[in-house]
Amino acid sequence: MNILLNKAHFPVTVLGPGRRIGLWLQGCTIRCKGCVSQDTWPADPTRALPVKALLDWCRKVAGDGLDGITISGGEPFDQPKALGELLDGLTAWRKTAGLDFDLLCYSGHPLKTLEKQHAKLLARLDAVIPEPYADGRPLGHLWRGSDNQTLVPLSARGVARYADFCAAPQAPDEKRMQVSLENGKLWLIGIPHRGDMIALEALCQQRGLALNEVSWR
Repeated sequence: MNILLNKAHFPVTVLGPGRRIGLWLQGCTIRCKGCVSQDTWPADPTRALPVKALLDWCRKVAGDGLDGITISGGEPFDQPKALGELLDGLTAWRKTAGLDFDLLCYSGHPLKTLEKQHAKLLARLDAVIPEPYADGRPLGHLWRGSDNQTLVPLSARGVARYADFCAAPQAPDEKRMQVSLENGKLWLIGIPHRGDMIALEALCQQRGLALNEVSWR
């Protein structure tokens, strides 16, 4: 089975605890106003690759040196069959390799919708951050973009790993973004404060650097 993938990166240190694999799936039917990842919206068939190939990549880059895997997008639950196969593969790898990494997934769907429509997928996860991004609401807690979004542990591992973070605020001096330069493109990973991307673009222009393609508009 194929999965539509926008980007994969390791290590990610701003979307969950520890050193993590970050997987951004391609395609989103929710399309929240103010989303900073609008490049992930189209269900672009050129982004398709076999789930097995993605699992092989994960094993290759991380080995036994990861704390978790964060799946975002895009909207991961727009690809329920491919997401299920991916989660099954990650769970099998975790078990056979004797690893203890957790599986965290973002979704723009309300938790009640996920529980009603995708209960079997939730059962494969350790934690989920649901609810649509609300551009008019203040920045939420740690790893969340607006204060309507929650962090929901879904397993014993999830409770052990995430219970202390469910109500944790984003500290003003805590790292929110990390930078990756890959294949001539600059990737910003994480959840910015309101106005950060506009301020970044203005600063770049002041220094003679034009950002020709950006994901936030």
